Amino acid sequence: MKVESSALAALPGIRHAFFTRKGGVSQGIYAGLNGGTGSRDEPGHVAQNRARMESALGVPAGHLLTCWQIHSPDCVVVERPWEERPKADAVATATPGVAAGVAIADCGPVLLADGEARVVAAAHSGWKGAVGGVLESTLARMEELGARRERVVAAIGPLIRQESYEVGPDFVTRLTAIDPENDRFLVPSSRAHHAMFDLPGYIAMRLKAAGVGTVEDLGLDTYADEARFFSYRRATHRGEPDYGRLVAAITLV
Repeated sequence: MKVESSALAALPGIRHAFFTRKGGVSQGIYAGLNGGTGSRDEPGHVAQNRARMESALGVPAGHLLTCWQIHSPDCVVVERPWEERPKADAVATATPGVAAGVAIADCGPVLLADGEARVVAAAHSGWKGAVGGVLESTLARMEELGARRERVVAAIGPLIRQESYEVGPDFVTRLTAIDPENDRFLVPSSRAHHAMFDLPGYIAMRLKAAGVGTVEDLGLDTYADEARFFSYRRATHRGEPDYGRLVAAITLV
């Protein structure tokens, strides 16, 4: 049902999960633990799946909080369940019993914690978010709550990895225009002018450059491991009409 970061698991008083697709009630292309409120899955199935996630995290019903994600650099601080989901791509909290979560299906889920300050966060970091600064914004919100970057432990969960992630010439041009050194995250693909992009490597670089003390990459590929993970790109390649969403979340006990 879930995979965990050994670095986060070592912190007392914090519970987290990178949920897989196993252990849910959804059917068809959503088969398993689809947590996507924005998917076209049966809403009752999604609600049951998210209730199972809340139980696994040990938080009350309705306390697994994910935003309306728009590939932005924005992080919101939450203290209690909201009446309407904000448009943002990361959630930070210092309130026990609230699970900060993100939904993904190839983009990078990053869970962060300062165990001493008791501040946690979840960030949705695809390439747009990573380039746009969602990780840095998340750390800034955590600092407002008392965290210190050098104490933060960050874990990069299941996401699309380089061997599965081909990008086109426009992407290559944009990434290297930001910093020519970004070329190290690209290797040639079998198609001319295309490349394979190392998203987790790029995320890890941004985290370390921002001063994060510990960064762990779980090394899991959503595209390649269909048994455990949903994948937007895999569904697109197959011409499927929609796809399930994975959820990653973290909470203070």
